[in-house]
Amino acid sequence: MIQASKLIPQGKGLAPVLVKRATTIELDWDVRQKSRFAATDSAGRELGIFLPRGTLVRGGDVLVAEDGSMVRVIAAPQPVLVITHCTQHGTPFDLTRAAYHLGNRHVPIELQPDHLKIEPDHVLADMLRAMHLIVNEQNLPFEPEGGAYAAGHGGGHHHHGGHDHGHDHGHDHDHSHDHSHAAANTAAPGPGRTVSIPVVAQGHVHGPHCNHDH
Repeated sequence: MIQASKLIPQGKGLAPVLVKRATTIELDWDVRQKSRFAATDSAGRELGIFLPRGTLVRGGDVLVAEDGSMVRVIAAPQPVLVITHCTQHGTPFDLTRAAYHLGNRHVPIELQPDHLKIEPDHVLADMLRAMHLIVNEQNLPFEPEGGAYAAGHGGGHHHHGGHDHGHDHGHDHDHSHDHSHAAANTAAPGPGRTVSIPVVAQGHVHGPHCNHDH
């Protein structure tokens, strides 16, 4: 068994030709969140991976074996729940509310601009559908957020006073379906204030193609 104990995130700094020549290993999220695991690469070599504790292995990362050879990691497709907002009766803010509730349950979430991904869970799926979100099971790579202190997150991009980003992006106009998304129009809370975020909207009328399944 060949040991690999060095990881180069996204192959940064490596010549593209070297990365292209590297063997590959395809790993799902259950394995990639571990720092110690065994795998077989595309050349049939048995590898023993020994990384610093807490290391998250991402698709596109490159492992360096003890013999100097490199192995590129591929995030394997796996069953996931893809969560999108209802374009007929909802707004993209519905995804923000969903991420809030899932985060409260410490659920690993992949955040994308137009959808969320979580691992299959029928209880959570029912909760999300009750929030008028569309939930579909698919087979896709899963790359959840690594937490506030994970390497590569944050990037030092902070907004301070003086920026007027505007809180009205056109999502709350013409609410002919009476969504009652009160939290969408609530100003950012000051210190000590609590904002109530409703789970189930009232007066919501579903169209024939909502696919909310309730």
